[in-house]
Amino acid sequence: MITDPELGEGWKTEALEPAPSADRPAPRERAAGGPGPRSWLWALGGAVAASAVWAGGLYAFGDRMAEPEISYRASKNLCQDFKARALSGITGNMHTKKPVNHESDQPAVYVARCGLENAGKEGVASDFAVVAQVGLHKKTDPSPEFDAPDLRVLAYAGAVRTAAVPDLGERAVMNVMSGDRWLILKVLDGGVVFTVEAGADTLAETNGRPATDVDAVQAAMIEDMRELMSALKK
Repeated sequence: MITDPELGEGWKTEALEPAPSADRPAPRERAAGGPGPRSWLWALGGAVAASAVWAGGLYAFGDRMAEPEISYRASKNLCQDFKARALSGITGNMHTKKPVNHESDQPAVYVARCGLENAGKEGVASDFAVVAQVGLHKKTDPSPEFDAPDLRVLAYAGAVRTAAVPDLGERAVMNVMSGDRWLILKVLDGGVVFTVEAGADTLAETNGRPATDVDAVQAAMIEDMRELMSALKK
């Protein structure tokens, strides 16, 4: 993959909370009510929920511009369309636990969202989560805003490694942050913005799940994204 020159060193900011490092490990369990050690999961879910609200407001004045030609159908149940087969091969079946599925149909944008978690062994919580989102932009072309950095993610995660993903839609970008434990793949194609976010407590061997690396997770995300786009293509 090729580093995007526009979103390389410039796409960095200070984290609201210090990022874990070799001499500053990730925080452990906090009391109920706070993000705690799985704060990546809290941010992961909040990211997609917030983006759906933002999309509806951002394009409220979209009738001033030409409507894009949408090349994909609206998903009425994204958790049925998003199989996550490749990621399940790394994390364990992502459809074992009850999925979280939402849709929001606004005049300017239709958003479908699916949240999945792997199933830990008995008495062990899940340690890997995936959120997929598909936004069909009915009033304005989303491409001018596609490359804009998500300031909410930057404020939470701090430094972000960004790389363009070739041969995937019109444009695609992979963001890696939080010590390689939070990844976001975003694709623009045919008037639609696709997003797959993945977050893990650790990529080391844990709870019977084999160790993996960030490259394997990225490859699985890209494969699952291709399958989702194919499933929704008109």
